[in-house]
Amino acid sequence: MNTTARTPGARHEPSLAELFTPKLVTVLREGYGADGLRADAIAGLTVAIVALPLSLAIAIGAGISPERGLYTAIVGGFLISALGGSRFQIGGPAAAFIGLVALTAQRHGLDGLLLATSIAGVLLIATGLLRLGTYVKYIPFPVTVGFTAGIAVIILVTQLRDLLGLQLAHDPAETVPKAVAVWQALGTINPPTVALSAASVAVIVLVRRFRPEWPALLIAVLVAAIITFGLRLDVETIGTRFGAIASGMPAPALPVLSWAKLSAVLPDAVAIALLGAIESLLSAVVADGMTGRRHRSNSELVAQGVGNVAAAVFGGMPVTGTIARTATNIRAGARGPVAGMFHALYLLLFVLFAMPLVAFIPLSALAGVLVVVAWSMADKSEFLLLLRHSRADALILLATFLLTIFFDLLTGIGVGVVLGSFVFLHRMAEAVEVDGGPKLVREDVADSENGRAPYSGLPDDVIVYRISGAFFFGATARVNVVLDRVVNPPRAFVLDFSDVPFVDISAAAALERFVRRLHKAGTRVYFAGVRPQLRHSFTLPGLREGSVRYMSDVQHALEAAAS
Repeated sequence: MNTTARTPGARHEPSLAELFTPKLVTVLREGYGADGLRADAIAGLTVAIVALPLSLAIAIGAGISPERGLYTAIVGGFLISALGGSRFQIGGPAAAFIGLVALTAQRHGLDGLLLATSIAGVLLIATGLLRLGTYVKYIPFPVTVGFTAGIAVIILVTQLRDLLGLQLAHDPAETVPKAVAVWQALGTINPPTVALSAASVAVIVLVRRFRPEWPALLIAVLVAAIITFGLRLDVETIGTRFGAIASGMPAPALPVLSWAKLSAVLPDAVAIALLGAIESLLSAVVADGMTGRRHRSNSELVAQGVGNVAAAVFGGMPVTGTIARTATNIRAGARGPVAGMFHALYLLLFVLFAMPLVAFIPLSALAGVLVVVAWSMADKSEFLLLLRHSRADALILLATFLLTIFFDLLTGIGVGVVLGSFVFLHRMAEAVEVDGGPKLVREDVADSENGRAPYSGLPDDVIVYRISGAFFFGATARVNVVLDRVVNPPRAFVLDFSDVPFVDISAAAALERFVRRLHKAGTRVYFAGVRPQLRHSFTLPGLREGSVRYMSDVQHALEAAAS
């Protein structure tokens, strides 16, 4: 039998099976019995009770008919749980998509929204298969806080109409025009609607405060519906705006596809895919933190992609992992992905047998639900902390926040990531240090008491410099300034790389120019302490062995220079 020995400390590259095996398969392999099934059935019911009003509210908030939110939770939620890389992820429509979906539907119609959702699903599948899921973690924290706060503001603005019972002649999808339209319609405020909105928010807050184990959102919606029906309040309901909603699921149908339509919706599809990837992986990370488990990011993205394609085929909206519902699932005692599948099946039963009941739900109650969701998703403490932390972080935060509100999500995230990258590069470049000369030797002699071998016997015609930190294009100018101070070239020049973890081609090219200048003056050049994994960065002709002598450490370089 052939066995493969693994070198101690070697990095293990995961296999395709390890990357893309759904967590459902993992759970079943571990052994799944009646106790697990019972626990998941109860957890799934708990999540379904939370998901029912949220799915309706999110669809209405996005400007599409409410049943499409339930179709999304049923189809997308089932597939994300069955195929995903997280044990506890609950998929469904997310409040973060409200503004994006509203804009896409207004620009391209419902057919355009369905096509954009399908394309976003394909992009998510490709992202997962290309193993790009791990790169989402490189989005800077101020960007995440900024666009989340921006989305919360957008949700609040979109709900003002239903919160106040306003009569709008035109209801634009863009945030700023919508805010203007709301301002102009303030004279049409409906007092019963305002009272019902306030009561719904109050019920949610009080239930969460005194009975946190109860389904606050569903209770608020039911209380509002009972009050509206019992008192015959003159407020708008799902029935008065959308008419009677029939029970049952729609027949699957592929979105209308044409080259012109495809080109038109592609930017929106990219934005949906980007937001879906970020939201789902953030939710999976939260689940990991609550349970001590570890999700498979690329498998999760593939599942999200399949879920989005399937949701569009059944007339739904974009689907993603949802943090609040996932956390509810964990707290309810879920054992694995079967809980999420049960949640989808419970919602399916509601759609099949009780769908006409949603006509009695007042829109102001659902708007109140979304206001609470928006308030919860915006992390006020982290926003204020980043504003005070540094000017650079505040700039990234505010740029992302304001661009998300006044332009769009893709612009906000894109600009935020670019700004964050430049700030990171600047900080990394500032962290690079270059020391040299007799002072460096004296410091290392002092360090010998801590076990570090000192440089010894440094002649006057030998110079030693040490670079500390990542030596890349951003730090090249900083290093060049120091090295250019070597006005009188010595007989030998030693450059210590023992504290350099990374060298890029720009830095190597700058070194090559410096070495050539020393060679013209007759100076011998020694590179000391270059790590084996960095030698590939020194392949330029002027840095190869012969032009430069590579030594294991500075002490050996000095001994070679003295010979």
